[in-house]
Amino acid sequence: MTAYYNGFPQSDKDEKIDMINLDELEERAKEVMPEGAYYYIASGSENEWTWRNNTTAFNHFQIVPRALTNMDNPQLDTEFMGMKLKTPVMISPIACHGIAHKDAEVATQKGAAAAGALFASSTYGNKSVEDIAAAAPDAPRFFQLYLSKDWKFNQMVFDAIKQAGYKGIFLTVDALVSGFREANLRTQFAFPVPLDFFTRYQGAKGEGQTVAEMYASSAQKIGPEDVRRIKEMSGLPVFVKGVVCAEDAYLAMGCGADGIYVTNHGGREVDSGPATIDMLPEIAQAVNHRVPIIFDSGVRRGSHVFKALALGADIVGVGRPYLYGLALGGPKGVQSVIEQLNTELLIDMQLTGCKTVEDIKHAKIAHINYTADNLKSNTDPSRIKPYPVTAENQMKDDDSDAVSGASHS
Repeated sequence: MTAYYNGFPQSDKDEKIDMINLDELEERAKEVMPEGAYYYIASGSENEWTWRNNTTAFNHFQIVPRALTNMDNPQLDTEFMGMKLKTPVMISPIACHGIAHKDAEVATQKGAAAAGALFASSTYGNKSVEDIAAAAPDAPRFFQLYLSKDWKFNQMVFDAIKQAGYKGIFLTVDALVSGFREANLRTQFAFPVPLDFFTRYQGAKGEGQTVAEMYASSAQKIGPEDVRRIKEMSGLPVFVKGVVCAEDAYLAMGCGADGIYVTNHGGREVDSGPATIDMLPEIAQAVNHRVPIIFDSGVRRGSHVFKALALGADIVGVGRPYLYGLALGGPKGVQSVIEQLNTELLIDMQLTGCKTVEDIKHAKIAHINYTADNLKSNTDPSRIKPYPVTAENQMKDDDSDAVSGASHS
């Protein structure tokens, strides 16, 4: 079945996904998502060099197997910021889950909770933080903040997330403006489903606006004094999200950040920037265990999670694949994505003698660089493939006010 919001098709599935690996889901998601919404997820900025190499660069590091370890039955349980988790895999924050499923962030939270994973929701979420919290009251969750120019708006957000039991804030500092996202321009994508915080504050739905227009409402300059102010106003721990060099890690810790979030926004902002995994070792050395480190961008395999942990991360986020899982299977689809990574990670732990997540942080990693690609983006006319037309992914022609960039039969 497919639900519709003003003609925009939304999955209503809730089923486990049969898969061999996460890469399969990217192509399968086309069958249930409109074209514009799909490419909002499945794209990066400009030529998408950084987006691709976020994953490719994991090959610069190699897991060294260990023998005669006399170890079996590895365990994924870990603790982070006082929260007990069943896995070091985290659901990274992404805007507008309603493009993948009718229950949006509520469904994602349910899937994360079922897997025992940390969940992070966005300022640009469709569902209210109250509804997200009610879906899994005891589940651990953080909030990604797009700092507004309007501090009354910011205070409203802080009050809401604290009341809803969120345990901390990820302050996004690497997306002051939108990257040049060619896929969004080619499909004329605009947010098709209302964004809760905009609705409750201004009565504006945040619907029908482009990504660039949404970013324009956020602060275009953020400095150390903002970190201090957010900590004071919210009373919550604040991680600086968007750190990709040692200098910025020092700066963030110097202004009181409670943690460092290593990410390049999944290759959606500065193209030709370095892959996050290549920058993680220097950041970890600068941090030197003084505050926790979260890592994301490009994670598609359990081995990627292993490498990030071994190179200095405490928690490893996955992004796009869980939205494909959400579209294909709802809450259980999200759970399936996390469990797939867990399955692969446990194999790597067994074959390296790592009994616990803490052991992974001391595993032996080799480092050999490989030449990366320089392909054009997947939506460049020379590479784009015909988009499938199915009964589930089409706009309804009688709803002319819908905005999605969907193809029509």
